[in-house]
Amino acid sequence: MTPRIIGICKELVRGWSSLDSSRFSIETVSGGITNMLLKVSAEDGKGNKSSVTVRLYGPNTDLVIDRKRELQAIPHLSAAGFGAQLLGTFENGMVQSFIYARTLTPSDMKEPRIAAEIAKEIRRFHQVDIPGSKEPQLWDDIFKFMKKASILEFEDKEKQKRYETISFRKIQDEVKELKDLSDLLHAPLYFIDFEYGSYSYRGYDIANHFNEYAGYDCDYSLYPDKNSQYHFFRNYLQPDRPSEVQLQDLDALYVETNTYRLASHIYWALWALIQAKVSPIDFDYLGYFFLRYDEYKKQRESCLSLAESSLSALKNG
Repeated sequence: MTPRIIGICKELVRGWSSLDSSRFSIETVSGGITNMLLKVSAEDGKGNKSSVTVRLYGPNTDLVIDRKRELQAIPHLSAAGFGAQLLGTFENGMVQSFIYARTLTPSDMKEPRIAAEIAKEIRRFHQVDIPGSKEPQLWDDIFKFMKKASILEFEDKEKQKRYETISFRKIQDEVKELKDLSDLLHAPLYFIDFEYGSYSYRGYDIANHFNEYAGYDCDYSLYPDKNSQYHFFRNYLQPDRPSEVQLQDLDALYVETNTYRLASHIYWALWALIQAKVSPIDFDYLGYFFLRYDEYKKQRESCLSLAESSLSALKNG
């Protein structure tokens, strides 16, 4: 694989085409569970070293990702200062500038100062206009995932046995109920995400972020409490004057976010089932499905009740 990767970089990275292959080094970047990420570095012979990121798409990731939509959005997001610069694409991947940083940990994300900065950046991200359809893709994607996830077969007998315990009819019925209820909240639509980018609901994007506090181990005791959420909301709603946000606006965003919290669990649970079948990455996707789906079941009644109570209060004035 190394000669091919070097060849791709020589072709796509400005100034690298004439460099000898001996001047290149490649290392794997850990943490991704959709694609293989590589850091490719090159020395120019004058003591200067530069690096790029090569993203190799996992096999069959087109089952869960709209690559055309992703490539359309990246230049606009990059121009607004978000993410890495796109340097070029090839048959099963892309080359981007390398960002020298470290991934935030759950403990980082809940630190008040960092949480406030994340909230402000998410608001700024939401203000980027991406050409193309502004229709929300969330529910279409969930039903698409469900259709694909419901017809899988695993060669591993233990995996197949666990898979057969899943009731897709029940999930489908509950998703329809959740969609009907969340639609009544009239959540604003913004472009969200990078690789899974599309126009979607504000509360869904924020709920996704809060669910990330749990990490891949899905320790949902780390999910932010109400006070922490309100701190985040204040900095999202009024970055320059967070202390002036009205309580009714905080309450509304709290309801919106924690209703879409359920949609986040369902989306990534179904995604994980498909990945369990097609991904070569060493990750327990099937186990991840059950961790996300179990948390969905645990939170379902309280989140739905929260939304129903809020809608009832609005109706009654």
